[in-house]
Amino acid sequence: MLLWLVLSFFGEILEVDFWGFLEMGLVAIMQGNHRFNDSKLVGTKPASSANAQKGGFGSGIGGGFGNAKNNRGFGKESFRDSLGDSFLDSSIEPLHSNIKFSDVAGISEAKEELLEILDFLKHPAKYSSLGISLPKGVLLSGAPGVGKTLIAKALAGESGVPFFYQSGASFVEMYVGVGAKRVRELFSAAKKSAPCIVFIDEIDAIGKKRTSDSHNSERESTLNQLLVEMDGFSDSSGVIVLGATNHIEALDSALLRSGRFDRKVFIELPNFAERAEILKMYLKSKKSHIDPVLIAKKTSSFSGAMLATLVNEA
Repeated sequence: MLLWLVLSFFGEILEVDFWGFLEMGLVAIMQGNHRFNDSKLVGTKPASSANAQKGGFGSGIGGGFGNAKNNRGFGKESFRDSLGDSFLDSSIEPLHSNIKFSDVAGISEAKEELLEILDFLKHPAKYSSLGISLPKGVLLSGAPGVGKTLIAKALAGESGVPFFYQSGASFVEMYVGVGAKRVRELFSAAKKSAPCIVFIDEIDAIGKKRTSDSHNSERESTLNQLLVEMDGFSDSSGVIVLGATNHIEALDSALLRSGRFDRKVFIELPNFAERAEILKMYLKSKKSHIDPVLIAKKTSSFSGAMLATLVNEA
């Protein structure tokens, strides 16, 4: 009981999950024993059991707890740096979308609002010569399946610029500082490829409102890093952030203010004419004699994704 209290107390001060370290060590020891047993099966000369366990334990947390302990700066930054190097994949590569606006049926209002941003991405020199800067971010909101991700890919495809995709959930980890480092690496890679688009899907996973009784320090540190990258002292010109969420009301006010998400585009469910257009596009590659107008009349409140499923399963 006393050990639990001591570890919990120092864990809060250093923002370190000691129980996570112990779990990692146990897993590493089990992996070391597994490698030791495998070496006996294939007839190779095994190391001693103690060395196998030591190697497994060291490979699991030696780079984290051990290195931080050997460093003079035995604090939360040492833990964060050592953990980040072990758990992060720094190879962030841009994608190139082949989707065009012509491949996106319906949602004509959302496409019109993105035309100005498209022109800026295609001709950045024209705007910079006039002293006009690119909007920092565009937030796409709407019901699930209305085409938020699709229109983000279409914007990247039309502009021909690199496209960085991340899900909000990919930044969330149990170790404090890992999500913030992922955000830094993402924007560092994006700045090297500017002008470009950074698309964060389900951004509410990291952008929820902060409250006084909130205890999720990892999510808050990730959100703080995202706020700094979008509108901090560092220059992020040429990088536009597209965010998508189904719950805009749950996002933090600091994330929604001007200077971060300057534009907010709400994508509604398709109306009758848009449903007919979507159905016509999906039926183009199918051998059928179905009247899309008739189906559109019977599919009120269907999203684009639901219509695609309907055509596929018909």
